[in-house]
Amino acid sequence: MMQIQYKAPRNWLQTLLQTEIAQGMALTLRRMFNKPITRQYPEEKPVVAAGFRGRHALVRDAETGESRCVACMRCARVCPSHCIRIRWSRAADNSRVVDAYNIDALRCIFCGYCAEVCPVNAIVLTEVYAYAANGRAAFRFDKQALLDNWDDFAAQKGDMAGYVNPLCRPRNMPEGMLAHAKRVPVDSEWNGTEQWVGVNHRTVQKNAESPQNQKSPTSGQGGAEA
Repeated sequence: MMQIQYKAPRNWLQTLLQTEIAQGMALTLRRMFNKPITRQYPEEKPVVAAGFRGRHALVRDAETGESRCVACMRCARVCPSHCIRIRWSRAADNSRVVDAYNIDALRCIFCGYCAEVCPVNAIVLTEVYAYAANGRAAFRFDKQALLDNWDDFAAQKGDMAGYVNPLCRPRNMPEGMLAHAKRVPVDSEWNGTEQWVGVNHRTVQKNAESPQNQKSPTSGQGGAEA
């Protein structure tokens, strides 16, 4: 039930002295001594959390220097805004070769489905949020532009060793349900092994209650009995 409380009408003295102005000035004076909550951007850069859905990039493979994309077309099919266009051909060994990979960033809704379904972690949404241009053409990323975006992101991160994108390796997802390329090492908080209630939880409880893990009642009192 919602209760509406109306402001009490002013009396003649409040109307004469305009007390609302004094109340407003008092509030302004109090806020002058509070800690500022604004950020002096761009001098002060915000700390972006892992999994931020920023500029698109194609991960450059460290061994080949090319994209990891295998042209499975999953990202293009799952994209709700149809902003991904891929053209591929067959190589001599019958494997798929990506001839063109285009993303229209202005049509993208940054849902992250493309990164989630990619079986080889080829497409990611980086933590780069500040990118602007004067025309729409600059936001139509082709394959080379997407690889350059990854290089720029890696240069900003500095050290990419151990980098895991939550969109590519979802939290609390059992490793057995992930594609091989997505089974990257993460801590127990990330993979959720300590949060599952079921077989794993009962196993931990059983191990904790086993006689080997429990101290005997007299073991800690031996000195007193002697």
